[in-house]
Amino acid sequence: MKIVCLLGSPRLTGNSTTVANRFLETAQERGAVTETFALNRLNYRGCQACEACKTKLDKCALDDDLTPALAAVAGADILVLASPVYFGDISSQMKAFVDRTLSYLKPDFLTNPEPSRLAPGKRLVFILSQTQADNMFVDIFPKYEFFYQMMGFRDNRLIRACGVTRIGDVDRRSDIFDLAEKSAIEMVV
Repeated sequence: MKIVCLLGSPRLTGNSTTVANRFLETAQERGAVTETFALNRLNYRGCQACEACKTKLDKCALDDDLTPALAAVAGADILVLASPVYFGDISSQMKAFVDRTLSYLKPDFLTNPEPSRLAPGKRLVFILSQTQADNMFVDIFPKYEFFYQMMGFRDNRLIRACGVTRIGDVDRRSDIFDLAEKSAIEMVV
């Protein structure tokens, strides 16, 4: 089983990254092969709305540091997206990646009953960390899950670390680590 993880935090030791690492460590213990991309270390642009992925190519036309990540996701069984919540949404680093995944959809994706170019059966783990209480920003996951379901992702999971403000706050949250471990155990079979 192959897992690709995209880290959307500019902090390599941030709370969302820490939770993602716990998920990945547990998955590796169960035999999964993992690959991680720290988006903030890559040099890439967001979608340019060129529509080449719908008119000329079956992939994103941009050739930058995100190109290998997009290819890795296409070959993965599980995709882990980990991001802090900034201004009520995922980080700009993660949003630029998400926008580039438009290339995974076929040109007629709005009317095609099978809109995705990706192999079916992929699964998504969406990890969010936020300072605010857990009743804030509950709309983030459903919004992105909608699009990933269109791409064929099923059995999608959300791991939210709410009330974590400073780097390391999540280290005191065994409930979050337990959920990350449990999710990895259930998904890597």
